[in-house]
Amino acid sequence: MTKDDFKYFVDQFEDMRVLRYKLPGFESLTLQQKKIIYYLSQAALSGRDILWDQNFRFNIEIRKTIEAILEFYPGDKTSDEYKTFLIYAKRMLFANGIHHHYSNDKLKPGFSRSYFAKLIKEIDKNNLTLTNGQTVDELISFLSPIIFDEKLFGRKVEQRAGADIVAESAINLYEDVNQKEVEAFYAGKIDPNDPHPISPGLNSKVAKKNGKVAEEVYRSGGLYGTAIDQIIMWLEKALIVAESDIRKEEIRLLIDFYRTGDLKIWDDFNMFWARDNDSEVDYINGFIETYSDPLGLKATWESVVDYIDTEATKRTRIITANAQWFEDNSPIQPQYKKEKVTGVAAKVINIAMLGGDCYPVSPLGINLPNANWIRKEIGSKSVTLANISDAYEITSQGNGFLEEFASDQAEVDRIKQYGSLSDALHTDLHECVGHASGRLRDGTDPNALKNYASPLEEARADLFALYYIMDPKMIELGLLPDEDAAKASYDTYLRNGLLTQIVRIKPGKDIEEAHMRNRSAIAHWVYEKGKAENVVEIFKIEEKSYVRINNYSRLRILFGELLKEIQRVKSEGDYEEGKRITENYGVKVDPHLHAEILSRYENLNLAPYTGFVNPMLLPVYNTDGEITDVKVEYVDDYLGQMLDYGRNYSFL
Repeated sequence: MTKDDFKYFVDQFEDMRVLRYKLPGFESLTLQQKKIIYYLSQAALSGRDILWDQNFRFNIEIRKTIEAILEFYPGDKTSDEYKTFLIYAKRMLFANGIHHHYSNDKLKPGFSRSYFAKLIKEIDKNNLTLTNGQTVDELISFLSPIIFDEKLFGRKVEQRAGADIVAESAINLYEDVNQKEVEAFYAGKIDPNDPHPISPGLNSKVAKKNGKVAEEVYRSGGLYGTAIDQIIMWLEKALIVAESDIRKEEIRLLIDFYRTGDLKIWDDFNMFWARDNDSEVDYINGFIETYSDPLGLKATWESVVDYIDTEATKRTRIITANAQWFEDNSPIQPQYKKEKVTGVAAKVINIAMLGGDCYPVSPLGINLPNANWIRKEIGSKSVTLANISDAYEITSQGNGFLEEFASDQAEVDRIKQYGSLSDALHTDLHECVGHASGRLRDGTDPNALKNYASPLEEARADLFALYYIMDPKMIELGLLPDEDAAKASYDTYLRNGLLTQIVRIKPGKDIEEAHMRNRSAIAHWVYEKGKAENVVEIFKIEEKSYVRINNYSRLRILFGELLKEIQRVKSEGDYEEGKRITENYGVKVDPHLHAEILSRYENLNLAPYTGFVNPMLLPVYNTDGEITDVKVEYVDDYLGQMLDYGRNYSFL
């Protein structure tokens, strides 16, 4: 099957679309590799309910009710009312809960409370999830205000300046506590002079019980224990077919972490995982990223399973082989450079399964582990997701977006010729050396930047990539053919940061998501700082706004200046300056420009958010019950997959 005849598109509804991704070369993997991918993929799917509950404490109850309607409602499914319900259901499943995955606003149902009640009442009550003797009417009375009252649990994560970002967030990482109580609870739990600090609270919920603030740890026998036990079961099967001794030890440590909830074991696992650079099959599985915590402490559950793209990995290996050169020549202050860049391992991979907070919306690159001291002493792994990027690239061809928003035909031609290559290189630089660069000043609290830590870290890595992609070293290393390819990266980044990414924002709303704040802050900072020299220009033709870069060399210098400052902010834990940069440049949206961009985008009939359905991995057994092969079946039914996961991977 070639790229041309593979059907990527699956579904589209409101601002969301769903694609498939291919598993190139999967059939050529060894049986042992296929087995471990299958077992790790089952572990990736088994933690789904954990994320749903973390996102909001009533999500699972709502989801199970909506799943029952989708499967068992006997009435008219062709009516306009049912169609609006169906769109809501698809959006909720896409978002892993009732709050939008990017805006954090509660999803608005397009149907009435009375129609919702009718849908539930016409289902056989034996197909509903009724707990503790609950009646159907009680279920309706309980769920209706949660779904329909806009102000009740209205924001999953509240980042508004001046808000109590804990008490006013619906995210289920905290319960009945406020920001001051949580900060007081964790005060003193990190010794800034400890060379190997754990990440306090990473795998727990903080709640007030009987007037006392306490942690509930995610572990077997504890919070989320039934789902974690399923993950452990599949990890134990993966352990048996692990390809190396180091892989076996890391899986043992991950199992021990899930059994105990001990964050010291989590760090031990991450050290082994970071050292394992030889296995062709890899994975992440655990409580990892803190983007959804308003305080940046607690992690949501996620998993991916992948295998190496050998040919494409040649590019990332060139980058990592020169990691020390990048560090030595970066524009950051000398005292915040790493004297020795340790263990940066980079690959281009193909995803075999997405789970938790990586499903259905996938990252494009991953750089882990997150602990600064492990990155410093052991190193990190950076990966670019080739088959996910391919799906984006192929489905974007000819959709009219570039032609609508590019400033002229020369830019269109440049992007068509070099956009795919420059985007891939930007991601590689961001993940492979951007996140791996720099160091904290001795004694700096790694959590000092609090709710601004994530956008600032993403900005730091983006700026590293932007600064170096225009460097002649890229051509010298054979990573880019000429300077025009680097210009394509700048064109895309500034157009996105100044104009087009705001299609994801509802009118009147601020930018909330960390990566979007990062891109907005960078683009608006360099635009303002270069305004006197007309480095970057926003101009209009027939009432349509465009971005033009007039001086690429000067723009690169500005990227370097901002990189230097953001590295200083991180190294010194300068919360106030990090807040100022983010709030002044990364949050607000011009309402007039916003209305224009939304109107132009709407005419293209595109969706700004993309998610994926997973392929099905089907084991083939012999008469003795042994796996003799694993086959790939590509799914083209988004709702069908979501309902299948609800039936087979719901353990909470």
